[in-house]
Amino acid sequence: MPTVHSATYDLLRRQGMTTIFGNPGSNELPFLKNFPADFRYILGLHEGVVVGMADGFALASGAPALVNLHAAAGSGNAMGALTNAWYSHSPLVLTAGQQARSMIGVESMLANVDAPQLPRPLVKWSYEPACPEDVPRALSQAIHTACLPARGPVYVSIPHDDWGHAVDDDAALLSARQVASAAQPAETQVEALVERLNAARNPVLVLGPDVDAYGANALAVTLAERLNAPAWVAPSASRCPFPTRHACFRGVLPAAIQGISDRLDGHDLIVVIGAPVFRYHQYAPGRYLPDGAELVHLTCDMQEAARAPMGDALVGDIHAMLDLLVPRVRQSGRARPEPQAAPEPQVDPEGMLTPETVFDVMNAMAPEDAIYVKESTSTVTAFWERVEMRHPGSYFFPAAGGLGFGLPAAVGVQLACPERRVIGVIGDGSANYAITALWSAAQYRIPVVFVILKNGTYGALRWFSRLLDAEDSPGLDVPGLDFCALAEGYGVEAEQAASREAFEAALKAALADDRPRVIEVPTTTIEP
Repeated sequence: MPTVHSATYDLLRRQGMTTIFGNPGSNELPFLKNFPADFRYILGLHEGVVVGMADGFALASGAPALVNLHAAAGSGNAMGALTNAWYSHSPLVLTAGQQARSMIGVESMLANVDAPQLPRPLVKWSYEPACPEDVPRALSQAIHTACLPARGPVYVSIPHDDWGHAVDDDAALLSARQVASAAQPAETQVEALVERLNAARNPVLVLGPDVDAYGANALAVTLAERLNAPAWVAPSASRCPFPTRHACFRGVLPAAIQGISDRLDGHDLIVVIGAPVFRYHQYAPGRYLPDGAELVHLTCDMQEAARAPMGDALVGDIHAMLDLLVPRVRQSGRARPEPQAAPEPQVDPEGMLTPETVFDVMNAMAPEDAIYVKESTSTVTAFWERVEMRHPGSYFFPAAGGLGFGLPAAVGVQLACPERRVIGVIGDGSANYAITALWSAAQYRIPVVFVILKNGTYGALRWFSRLLDAEDSPGLDVPGLDFCALAEGYGVEAEQAASREAFEAALKAALADDRPRVIEVPTTTIEP
């Protein structure tokens, strides 16, 4: 008879989930024993790195990724990274090894007490099967729940003595199941939205990460061109939904109420697609909407639709909604927006580069289909201004702002997209949250180019300290770091580039290599 172990691996195989990310403890060994030859296990040295790698892999591949965590302690270590996965709609299936069933009630070591409660509210669904025979069904439910709109992480706690139990032949039915969503608006809803778009005097688009996640980038471009409307990227965007050199592109909106209202002033219809309304950050109160403006929100996430403070919302499949909408929108007679002027080159001080120079060099030298995994929060505006991204899936950023995303996510994205080159752009403050990801990159020979911008301070925090009149706060600087030494200790070749010429040479060599490389670049600070 099949066992929980064999039925689970058959289920994972049929769902295409043959890459497992983990950091095992004793509770996980019964699941990992007799590991099938057609699966691969990617080891991370800390659970935050494990989830970060899986997050990048799932976002880039569009497929669910399995994460194997160790009981409560490992789940707790993963929670910081889970915040980013939750807000980026990443379909992660998190499994946590539980103590043997008879040992849970006495709270023995490695018992995960009230396990389903632990990861909430950062998962869509959390469960511990009531009996061993329910484990394969629970994992099947987890996989489908993670993948149904709005996508997101799920959590299953599994006692380690369940794996050897027999299950009946009906467990095979789980592997054959397919669950799909077919949500699209009604004809009357489409027509009403088309009328609003065609009647708008001065519409504007605000595009978010789910445009890219649903493969609707080209439809968004066509809509902007039909409306001859400017296209902004939503605040703190975790993906790139629109080509950054298109004439309609206007950059990234600030993450502040008044800042957004100021940028959108003068528009009578604001159309937000595939993004929350809105992800605010710094406290800058003001009017949610400019005078005379209305807002329409197209989203795959009913929670995002429900919590928005203004506007009308339509919930459904982003691609399906745009596919119905765009062909019916009339070509506008308005003049198309003028392309934004290219920013001027910056003068670099002796012994370091400006971040703007780093991005100019990347833009000139990187393959045109390069993927950027970025976690340098103080350089967001400069990056979007200077780096051309024209292909879907070209940019990933921590959706919740939780540090520790960049290094491991770059590894996971490169695993998912071996045909494209991944460049991680990481701040020195961010890098230390997940530095052990370099070990995984080295061990599995994953050829990510890690560019670490070293300015010796938490740049975004420095900016906030001025905003909040708290510049005398302790803990804002991180001096004395040597990322070349750290990288080499984990088995990754590294070099420092303190001039434009040195960075050009280092980047050229890194892009030509088939192994991971670290380039440490001393940089000036910059306003976010």
